[in-house]
Amino acid sequence: MLATLTGTALQLGGGFIELAILFLVLAVVAYVLGAQGIAGLSMEIARILVVIFIILAIVSFVI
Repeated sequence: MLATLTGTALQLGGGFIELAILFLVLAVVAYVLGAQGIAGLSMEIARILVVIFIILAIVSFVI
């Protein structure tokens, strides 16, 4: 429905890089506030999301 209203195709699998940036910002804020455990976990999640984004980008360029 949204694709027909805007005239553009919807992208599949998007949002990984936005989520990675969100978790990176969360990690920095948590570190500044002194919550190193949450900062480390958020940074690990951001790293995983960036890796998934890169893998999907490479696959989409090959296909």
